[in-house]
Parts: sequence; C-alpha cells; structure tokens
Amino acid sequence: MIDRRSLLSLGLGAGAAGALGGFSGAAAQTAAAAAGQDAPFRILMLTFRGETDVERGFRYFFEAAGVKADFLSRDVERDASRVKGILAETLPTFKPDLIYTYGTPNTLAVAGPYDAADGSSFVHDIPVVFALVAAPVPTKIAPSVASSGRNVTGAVHVVPTDVQMRAMQTYKPFSKVGVIYSPNESNSVVIVNEMKAFCDSTGAELFAQPLNMAGNRPTGDGVEQFVRDMRNKGADWLYLPPDTFLATIFNRIAPVAIDVGLPTFGSTEFFLREGDGLVGLVSRYYSVGQLAASKAVQILVEKRAPKDIPIETLKRFALIINMKVAKRLSVYPPIVMLNYAEVIA
Repeated sequence: MIDRRSLLSLGLGAGAAGALGGFSGAAAQTAAAAAGQDAPFRILMLTFRGETDVERGFRYFFEAAGVKADFLSRDVERDASRVKGILAETLPTFKPDLIYTYGTPNTLAVAGPYDAADGSSFVHDIPVVFALVAAPVPTKIAPSVASSGRNVTGAVHVVPTDVQMRAMQTYKPFSKVGVIYSPNESNSVVIVNEMKAFCDSTGAELFAQPLNMAGNRPTGDGVEQFVRDMRNKGADWLYLPPDTFLATIFNRIAPVAIDVGLPTFGSTEFFLREGDGLVGLVSRYYSVGQLAASKAVQILVEKRAPKDIPIETLKRFALIINMKVAKRLSVYPPIVMLNYAEVIA
C-alpha cells in the first residue's frame, strides 16, 4: 500500500499544484536567448480531439518566454489516419520549423517507429515534439527515454502503472480489477500488460476487455455491457487507461459505472475534470504542455537536436478525487488521503 509518506516522496502533496515552479526559470533563460529573434517560428500542431489544456500550456510557455511563434492547428478528429493528408496539405505551404503531436497515434503517424525502414514516408527532416504519449519506448517512438536517436522528443504524461495501482489500493483495496481499452493503441496494450504483471505479483485478478473493432478502428459498440459484465464478475475497480479513443466514449461508460456501483480510477486528468471518474493519480495537462514546450524552445532557440533532449515526465503528480462521484457511489477515500488530494466538490 502507498501511505502518505510514499505519495509525498513521489511529488504529491499540498504543493502538487505548483509543480511548474521549475518552468519559470527555464522560460526566463529562453527569453534571454530569444531576444534577437527576427521572424516567428512556425509550429504545426496536430491535435487529436480538439484544443485541450495541453495545447494551452504549450502556447503559454512560448508567450511567457517571449519566443515569437505562429501556430497552425489541425485536428485529426479522433482519426490518426488523417495525419498523412494534413501533412501533404500543410508542409509545402506552411513550412513548419517544428511539429507538435498529441498522443501516440498522431506521433507514430508523423514520425513512425524508430526502426521504420529507410525511405519510409514519415517525417525525418523536421523536429517533432510530442505530448500525451504514455509509453514512448514500448511503442517504438524511441529506443530509450534518454535519446530517441532521431528528430523526436517530448513529454510523457502517465504516472507509472504500478504506482497508480498502489494508489488505487490505498483508496479502496481490490482483489479484482477491470480495464477497457483499444487493442489498436499500442500504449494501451502496454499498460494492460503492466497491469497484469502487477496483479500477478499481488494475487489480484485482471479483467481486460478490448473494445470491438471495425476494421482497424475501435468502436464503442457494447461498451455499456462491458461495464456491467465487469461488475457482475466482481470487479472492485474499473481502470481507465490513457487511451485516446476511450476518452471519446467515456460519457457512455461513466453513467453505467456509477449506476452499477463500480468505482473508476483515471490515468489522465480528463477522466476527472471532463467526466465522472472517481479518482485518479495524474499529471496535469497544462503542465505537460509546458514541459513539451520547454523542449520545443530548446530545439528552436537553443538549436539543440531533438535526439539530445531526453524524453521526460513531470516530477510531481496530482491525486484528484471527484467527491460528487464518491457520494453517489458511497465510496469515500480514507480521511488521511484528503490531506494531500485535490478534491472536486
């Protein structure tokens, strides 16, 4: 179990909301380096489900650092297969100095895996900075977080899976846990495997339910019944992985989970702030955007190669509890947890 001291050692606590303290110094250094900038940098932003706090944090870092930039935003409307068409349209005319990508599907569609065959049609000559990627090494975005070895770097947003599972146990012990995921999203598959390893090591049982597929794309068909089935099997929790498609249908999952009395644990801030998830141990989206932007300005202003900039996660995480959902489920956190959690009333 994670006790308060353990959580604080991970960077949680009353000051977790101030996790961006280190960015102010970086922004000041960048402002000095950018003082002689002539023309704005051109940044193509490829979003997955429209504008989020990640993009707002990314842009704000540039503003705070005094780095001039023109942003061209294009949304794939939850379909990464649109990326190729967007690049064919924008690269010749906009001529970006850097490409920002949201999520694993978009990042792989732009940069491809690091071991892609020579001569592949992926972008090799423009720096790529990603955010909201859960597992860059297992998904082959990079061979190591120390270096991608190529034109890619970025910010990881997910708290280690075993840490999340222990936080879940601290809130409410479990012997059975369920997870619903998109089988075509490699980062989700990686996390499900990590969950299985954790459950195997603790004697817990994992119910892993892949979403139905239409060709190579997931659908929400039958997702409500998946939730009911997990509860009927005795699941104590439903875990919500950092799955880009799952987030788009969470408004169909949360009401059923509440109706059948199944607590949900979110891996991202979205499930708590924009949905009716119960609790989550997360990296704040705005902060992740700023972390990604700090890497972008190192590339653009300091002229560092992306391969020389490590892929990182934030140093501090936030435990968020949606008390409205807790009341509806009558599943309340331990009193001590309220000393360091952020509560949504």
